[in-house]
Amino acid sequence: MLVASSVEQIRTPTAIALGNFDGIHQGHRTVLQPIIDACSSGKYSSICSSVVSFSPHPREFFSGGKLQLLTPIPQKAEIISDIGIEQLVLLPFNRDLASLSPQQFVEQIIVEQLQAKLISVGRDFRFGYQRKGTGQDLQNIAADFGIKVHLNSLHKCKNRNQETVRVSSSLIRQRLSEGDITTANEMLGRPYSLMGKVVTGQQLGRTIGFPTANLQLPPEKFLPRYGVYAADVLLEQTTTKQTTIKGVMNIGHRPTVAGEATTIEVHLLNWSGDLYGQTLKVHLLRFLRPEQKFSSVEALKQQITKDCQSAFDHW
Repeated sequence: MLVASSVEQIRTPTAIALGNFDGIHQGHRTVLQPIIDACSSGKYSSICSSVVSFSPHPREFFSGGKLQLLTPIPQKAEIISDIGIEQLVLLPFNRDLASLSPQQFVEQIIVEQLQAKLISVGRDFRFGYQRKGTGQDLQNIAADFGIKVHLNSLHKCKNRNQETVRVSSSLIRQRLSEGDITTANEMLGRPYSLMGKVVTGQQLGRTIGFPTANLQLPPEKFLPRYGVYAADVLLEQTTTKQTTIKGVMNIGHRPTVAGEATTIEVHLLNWSGDLYGQTLKVHLLRFLRPEQKFSSVEALKQQITKDCQSAFDHW
């Protein structure tokens, strides 16, 4: 997977899916599919299938704050590569780019820099100065350059009240904040996952019989509701082979042992070994319980035993 952050790095010509695509959820897949299908067919087989996003996120640029992302760049690149996209282009979002009119954006970015031959966007796509350009505008302007534009219908699903809602990154964040991992996973089309390097912690888990791997995540990674989750843990045995181990993950401050900083710890069930320095991917499957403070370490041990059993019952 090529991640291009400058014009010189971009592989051209391109067929592009245009947007921020945080989460690569079911709605995003609808936008990506025409590009994947086209580049696997005869007409566009020599063209580089690409996702084109912005760095920083436009909301970060205008607000000056940092967004918590469902899929930080390395994770986004891995997911889109797995589904058949060849290139992730990160357009530097700055004052010059933000000031381009819709016509200028198509001419300078899509035609000159990306040499796009095919474009796919959602029907709610907006672009250009003050987001004045619509998907229909993009289609009309691109047609002058012989570029075909797919306008894709928004992906919808049923919520917990059986109401039809549009799948969106903001709605997924809301569900994760509530601990509704089941609904979030349905909207994503896959389990919400955390990827991080195993680092040395306080090793308190070992003293109570439940050793954990402490994960160091990217600071911009969005964390779901604090608490305990049933999870699948993917271990890389070789560069081409992975093993999946059942696990229980805790996200929070560990109030029983007077913890302060947020920690992300996973206990692998019926497994032992040295994981320090390895990068783990953890798929969250089910929310077991919220974080809580126990009266003693012994009470905590008893609850962790129940958590492990609940995780097994889930499988």
